[in-house]
Amino acid sequence: MRLSLALIFISVLLLPDLYILLAFFRRRRWWWALLHEVPLLLALASAGAWMGGVSAQWPGQLLFFVIVCFSLPKLVFSVLSLLVSGVALWAPQCRKPGLYFSLFVGGCMLLASVYGCSLGRHQLTVHQQELHFSDLPAAFDGYKIVQISDLHLGTYGHQTRFIERVVREVNAQNPDLIVVTGDLVNIKAEELVAFQSCLSQLHARDGVMTILGNHDYGTYGRFREADGQAKNLEKLKRGERALGWDLLLDEHRFIHRGTDSIALLGVQNIGAPPFPKMGSLEQALDGVDSHVFKILLSHDPSHWRMEVLPNSNIQLMLAGHTHAMQLKLGHWSPAIWKYPEWGGLYQEGDRQLFISTGIGGTIPFRLGAAPEICVLTLRK
Repeated sequence: MRLSLALIFISVLLLPDLYILLAFFRRRRWWWALLHEVPLLLALASAGAWMGGVSAQWPGQLLFFVIVCFSLPKLVFSVLSLLVSGVALWAPQCRKPGLYFSLFVGGCMLLASVYGCSLGRHQLTVHQQELHFSDLPAAFDGYKIVQISDLHLGTYGHQTRFIERVVREVNAQNPDLIVVTGDLVNIKAEELVAFQSCLSQLHARDGVMTILGNHDYGTYGRFREADGQAKNLEKLKRGERALGWDLLLDEHRFIHRGTDSIALLGVQNIGAPPFPKMGSLEQALDGVDSHVFKILLSHDPSHWRMEVLPNSNIQLMLAGHTHAMQLKLGHWSPAIWKYPEWGGLYQEGDRQLFISTGIGGTIPFRLGAAPEICVLTLRK
């Protein structure tokens, strides 16, 4: 898998560079050409380390950065330039304006990509959303839930500053409840270690409740021991509980206000293929009366239409997982190609689904889809 992906990446890297060298650098001094090829050399080095099985995050992240910030703009420029050359065979006057247009588009892609890999992934936003229900118990009118999702701590390495900022902003909302809807890490439980101190400072009147996402199972990692993945998962569970968080594994908890109560349910990951189905909604519902107001934490929003709508009367589901593919233009994201519901609030009758587009990601990039803290206020 790594070899085939690396070959595709290398082709994307090499072909535009070869075209630009032959078309625009053939008559320039050799050091101009060498300077132009620095990103390619970095990408080849990181691709080699990645294929060689280096366990650190940097080879994959460096390869991604070079491809997004240099290779893709070069590829777009090369395609447009070739099209302009074809048009210029019949309309020579179009050659120079067409070349400038190609440079402009490639330059815009370069600037957008650099922004997404630097400032864009740290432009933390607070998403305020009121959720209205006719059957919400009166004592919970105004109940404030802060949802964070998909922190993917491994992408930050040991740099804790941004996550510390997230914790401060969450606490500043003075929530009744904090929920973390999965994908705390990329692969390994060790990714949590550097962030234990700051994440343990999250506090709310009714505590912090969390679930597992598809990445938390270590599915995408390589372990030396046969039971390495299972041990890694158990270590992560212990780590989350050590933070003071309540990890819900196909379970429920009741939250009381006077004589009123609501049930908070949490399931392990349940998603459409290729993502794993690990949880049991039936088990989480066991012991919860049908008339009780219910909130479900389920990482993958696909679960809503797969099982929650047809097989339960759960009023509200909170999910994450999509990240809006970390790219959003206005109100549109390519996530729509995979997920009918990919971010924000969705409603079927009086049943509601809210999807957080998350904080982090396995790749260090966000453009338009800013990392978000979701402040959800329940209203009767």
